[in-house]
Amino acid sequence: MFQEQFEKALTASRHMNLLSVDKINDVLNEIAAAAVERADFILRENKKDLDLMDPADPKYDRLKLTRDRIASIASDILNVSGLPSPLGKVLSKTVRPNGLTISRVRVPFGVIGIIYEARPNVTFDVFSLCLKSGNVCILKGGSDAYNSNKAIVDVIHKVLAESGVDVNALTLLPAGHEAAAELMNARGYVDLIIPRGSQGLIDYVRQNATIPVIETGAGICHTYFDAKGDKEKGRLIVNNAKTRRVSVCNAMDCLIIHQSRLNDLPYITELLSQSNVEIFADEESHKALAGKYPANLLKEATPESFGTEFLSYRMAVKTVASFEEALEHISTYGSKHSEAIITEDDHNKKMFLKMVDASSVYVNASTAFTDGAQFGLGAEIGISTQKLHARGPMALEELTSYKWLIEGEGQIRPK
Repeated sequence: MFQEQFEKALTASRHMNLLSVDKINDVLNEIAAAAVERADFILRENKKDLDLMDPADPKYDRLKLTRDRIASIASDILNVSGLPSPLGKVLSKTVRPNGLTISRVRVPFGVIGIIYEARPNVTFDVFSLCLKSGNVCILKGGSDAYNSNKAIVDVIHKVLAESGVDVNALTLLPAGHEAAAELMNARGYVDLIIPRGSQGLIDYVRQNATIPVIETGAGICHTYFDAKGDKEKGRLIVNNAKTRRVSVCNAMDCLIIHQSRLNDLPYITELLSQSNVEIFADEESHKALAGKYPANLLKEATPESFGTEFLSYRMAVKTVASFEEALEHISTYGSKHSEAIITEDDHNKKMFLKMVDASSVYVNASTAFTDGAQFGLGAEIGISTQKLHARGPMALEELTSYKWLIEGEGQIRPK
């Protein structure tokens, strides 16, 4: 059903090789300006989607666009425009004894398929990164954000057409499982699939795609308050990691606390009550919080409380007897996304950084910083939680592969 669109995307990917870096930057600058200029149109279409969703749904905040958020998106696009292009970067170059010059050079993947849920900002982010890295993208968003995504694509297509760039550099497929199924099996047309969303979406794509997949998105993030943690740093870090934006993948899901610091737990969690954060506490931490944290927000933890990505104003608290037990809990329940320790113990700092297996590991800082822009990468296409090819925030370099270039003067290989 979508083969014609896949063929046009493949053709467009060949045309992309002819675009200069200056031309790509000019187009990105125009798109950033157009996003702001056509904010009324985008917000009007976004409202159509918002009207169909319960504001209490954690996805609502992800779906919602505002003038400030559009301005921030435009700023991110300009940041991407200003970054050095990875294309053509020589990774290595050697001259062999036979005189052959062999170089390894960064090149685009070609056509990248993105399957994502109710986050219309992803449409701008993905396209800007794909264009800057010389890739074509095919997007399959969720039905929750279809009007928003279509409006954004209309804005981008208008700029592409006016700039003389093939509009098939960006394709938006209809919402629905049929489009996703065809995209995941478009071998020969699509080089890479990147899912962005819940663990359920990621599992579905990984299990059904016949095209290479980079897993991104699901984040079960912990913050460990160590025996030698600073409680002033701790309360601010914990509050920020949990409440800055609860619906994103870098939000904290579980606070782990050393049992020797349980007396400080009410102070560390005090700010959370101002945001009505519901806490699921294990037996020891529940006793420490009882009568000192709002009773209507304090619940007893169940086995399901740990290893859950809440994406809401909910979190778990786990008490441990040692640093090693904290590491074991993270190893058991983490998703290899972002993990943090709050401590003044230099040995534990070094061991945490060395021993924790995650894409981003923090000492005395909030996991909310796991973000491409915060890492100086411009925007991001997702947070990779795997180890093959890319790990952590994925930006321009992670959207490229490489090829070998061999130059000779008539050399032939002897028998």
